[in-house]
Amino acid sequence: MFAAEPKPLYNWLYFFIVLAVLLNFSGLFVPILGLDGPLYASIAKTMVLKHDYIDLFSEGKDWLDKPHFPFWITALSFNLFGFTTWAYKLPAILFVLMGGVYTYLFSKKLYNQEVALWSVLIFLTSEHLIISNNDVRAEPYLTGLIIASVYHFYKTLDKNSIIQLVLACIFAACAVMTKGIFALIPIFGAFAGQFIITKNWKQLFHPRWLLALVLVMLFLAPEIYCLYEQFDLHPEKLVFDQHNVSGIRFFFWDSQFGRFFNSGPIKGHGDPFFFFHTLLWAFIPWSILLYIAVFQFFRNKNQQKREWFCMCGALLTFLVFSASKFQLPHYITIIFPFLAIITAQYLIGIKTAKTWRTIRITQTVVLVLLVLIILMLQYFYRAENITIFTLLPLVFTVALFIFISIKTASGSKYKLLFQSVLVSIFINLYLNLNFYPSLLKYQSGSETAFYVDKNSTLNNLPVAQLKQEEYSHSLEFYLNRPLILVGENNKENLPKKPFLLYVSADGAKRLTKKGWKLKLIKSFDDYLVTRLKGKFLNQKTRKEVLGEMDLVLVESTF
Repeated sequence: MFAAEPKPLYNWLYFFIVLAVLLNFSGLFVPILGLDGPLYASIAKTMVLKHDYIDLFSEGKDWLDKPHFPFWITALSFNLFGFTTWAYKLPAILFVLMGGVYTYLFSKKLYNQEVALWSVLIFLTSEHLIISNNDVRAEPYLTGLIIASVYHFYKTLDKNSIIQLVLACIFAACAVMTKGIFALIPIFGAFAGQFIITKNWKQLFHPRWLLALVLVMLFLAPEIYCLYEQFDLHPEKLVFDQHNVSGIRFFFWDSQFGRFFNSGPIKGHGDPFFFFHTLLWAFIPWSILLYIAVFQFFRNKNQQKREWFCMCGALLTFLVFSASKFQLPHYITIIFPFLAIITAQYLIGIKTAKTWRTIRITQTVVLVLLVLIILMLQYFYRAENITIFTLLPLVFTVALFIFISIKTASGSKYKLLFQSVLVSIFINLYLNLNFYPSLLKYQSGSETAFYVDKNSTLNNLPVAQLKQEEYSHSLEFYLNRPLILVGENNKENLPKKPFLLYVSADGAKRLTKKGWKLKLIKSFDDYLVTRLKGKFLNQKTRKEVLGEMDLVLVESTF
């Protein structure tokens, strides 16, 4: 199928890259998943509604956690397209695609066009990258910004271009304004590691790095100004249950080193092997191949002297995150461009039939297991929204898999690699078109908002939630009116009756006992969809673990 010339192969690579790009858009209209995604969407929505792009608010209170950059970008999208799911997800996906472009450019500079194209394909079909486009947090932005900064810094090595340096520093500063100064770790690691290992002391101590530090700090001025305005100028504000909280100190220290040492206001519990086993599923279908590539990288020292940028950038970040006391799976996504390049250069560089035979057997087992897992998921979960429109893309993927399998020579490495791409496409099309839309029926906050917004008889009624219950950011974001917080023991902030109340079934019983007159409008199944467990995934036992949230009409209170 693939001739000796690169053109036919490249045409197929371009074709599959287009499919991978479309795959990343396949969840564009699926409601925002999880806890953080709706929270961030609500913060950006509040920013637009208040016309305040300096202060960050959540639940009506000052919010100090993440920097401003993703909220500014999301707010821009909301101003252009309105408060919709796709307007929230679109900028993040575009930043991921920007990451794909820079992965290609950087890989091509380091290796060649074939490795570059495979790097992009591996990057765009890695599992957690696609997931991150559904429960959009900071990582899609961060992933694109970091590899962009690395590329432009790399361009300054050949010739001291001030334009390239400025671009690199802008991207680096935006990365810091997305997640904090730890975003510089992969950038620092890539270049410091390369120069130290190759003993290139001239480049390591080049004056450009001092200038880069000054420029990054200069470009951080908008973030520092916003934090100073919202927090440092107002020591009377209560944040983290204390006064005199400095937003600037939190940005530079507590949000980063505080989490690392577990000494800040936000704490966690670290596991040194957390990201090692996280990568096993987060980078599928390429994870086993990645571990083999890393092992061979250090084993075959004589063959791996071309570059250390990717390995050092990824490894330093991996080690720092593993040593941290605060760990979440999505953190590791930011080094996926490096991991994709490491994997691609190894796979394309395999020369011996024996090595490739081992790779083929290993990866075939992985692909079979992945398909079986998806089939078992559908068998037990029974996603009920499968239609001809959601089924056709899956059928097309299977047909293409069969075509590739038949038309490509059995010993060709490209056959296995394209099969891996198609398995990733199949898995994520199923998740984005069938599983997630079905799953989000159990995210009661968004379901309640959809019901209220579409029901004309409820149009003029205020909507409230109890302060004593967990706040629903998905309800706040999707609701076409303000969400009011009320207390069950006092009449503060009570809207004019009658009003709608989003309340747990137990909460409704408590209110009734206290003399509230409630009328049930609709009940919604409720489950924390980011914490999936066996009983929930099994249709036969699902009802045992479902909660209930009610939409009630409050006619009178105590």
